Amino acid sequence: MNHFSRFLLPAVVSSVFLLSGYAQAMGGSSDEPTPPTCPKGQIYDQKTKTCMVDKGGMIGDEARTDYAYALAKAGRYQEALEMLNTLQDPNTAEALNYRGYATRKLGRTDEGISYYLKSVALDPKYPKVREYLGEAYMIKNRPDLAREQLATIKTLCGTGCEEYRDLAAAIDGHPES
Repeated sequence: MNHFSRFLLPAVVSSVFLLSGYAQAMGGSSDEPTPPTCPKGQIYDQKTKTCMVDKGGMIGDEARTDYAYALAKAGRYQEALEMLNTLQDPNTAEALNYRGYATRKLGRTDEGISYYLKSVALDPKYPKVREYLGEAYMIKNRPDLAREQLATIKTLCGTGCEEYRDLAAAIDGHPES
């Protein structure tokens, strides 16, 4: 290995780890990074890795759900809800969770909680919805219910997972999201 390669390889490897950590921090699953956001009226196509005009049906529900979450995390809550409205099956744990997140961020906390509870009913072992439900309970001044969600998250992924840390911070008065 030449002198240049000894320095380049570690830099590339560390960049990959940083980028994957960023994707996870944005709420993406550990195996799939959160897609970037596109101009209004376009959707991110994971196959071509480009923004494109949404011509109904070309992009599947899973990619639409992931994109709706990326929009919500970028503060584009109404657009996220509009994207979720295009799903063929809007009743998945992830879609309901992201709908809850966007409505909560729009100030409609009770509506958000109703979506979170539907998501929990579909997948009680989904830590991200437990985190967001707990955060919504904190908005409603119900730390007792938030702590119940924190305890459940602890049983699902321990105290080191992002969902546990974020909800614990929200309960302590220092929300990260």
